[in-house]
Amino acid sequence: MEWIFSVLGFVLIALGLHDVFHTLLHPTGQGRIGRFIIDRVWRMSQALGAKALSLAGPVALVGVMLFWATLQTVGWALVYYPHVPDGFVYVDGLNEADYGDFTESLYFSLATLTTVGYGDVVVSDPWIRLFSPVEALIGFGLLTAAVTWFMQVYPALGRRRALAIRLTVLGEADYAGNIGARDTGAAAWALETLAIDVVQIRIDLTQTPESYYFRESTSALSLGASLTQAVYLSAKAADSQDPGVRLSGVVLRKALEDFAGLLARDFRLPGPDLEDYFRQFAADHKHEY
Repeated sequence: MEWIFSVLGFVLIALGLHDVFHTLLHPTGQGRIGRFIIDRVWRMSQALGAKALSLAGPVALVGVMLFWATLQTVGWALVYYPHVPDGFVYVDGLNEADYGDFTESLYFSLATLTTVGYGDVVVSDPWIRLFSPVEALIGFGLLTAAVTWFMQVYPALGRRRALAIRLTVLGEADYAGNIGARDTGAAAWALETLAIDVVQIRIDLTQTPESYYFRESTSALSLGASLTQAVYLSAKAADSQDPGVRLSGVVLRKALEDFAGLLARDFRLPGPDLEDYFRQFAADHKHEY
């Protein structure tokens, strides 16, 4: 009946790899395990206040990666367990009887996954000799994936914060209030570039939804807090006498509505009004809309 441990081990390995694939490699996918961990960390951090919430994103990503590593370590340990100690050779001075069989398999699995390999335990079983390099390859892949994940998230955060600052500056300059007194071509260009930026943030949240769970320290950097200015701009553009400005305002409004739909669908923010979604977006990050 020891083969049951190996079967269970392969199930855990497959479960972990499936979650990694859907989180990192699928362009619009999201692993269920990873998303659950990130969401739980976010909700618990909200209860602890704004300072804790600012750490939720990085902590959640590290937590997911540690959980993936744990699934692989335990899974491979279960695969090795039926072969301990007969399928291994120990260096002189190391008595395998001093350690439990599962503890020994867990140690070998962790050493292999991290590609450390101290050389104190060597595989002699032919099947385990075949499988152990696969675990080392998976471990190297997880390390690479962890670095890649952070590299994907931070550029998306930079674009989101840049748009937030731009909207904040436009609000401070009362750009919307004076849009009728400005050059209509420049006003239309400003509205359309804002729409392009909103669409870019929408794509970022689709491909890297983890970036949602990173809180900005100030309202000036918070997109949720500054989106009120984008809504105001689209409303003022609708009152313009120039058809080009009105059309650009419609484009911005449509981009905002599409973004609000993403927030409602993927992050379960309540509506039903456009500004209600954005108000909840800001509140979810402990900022005022």
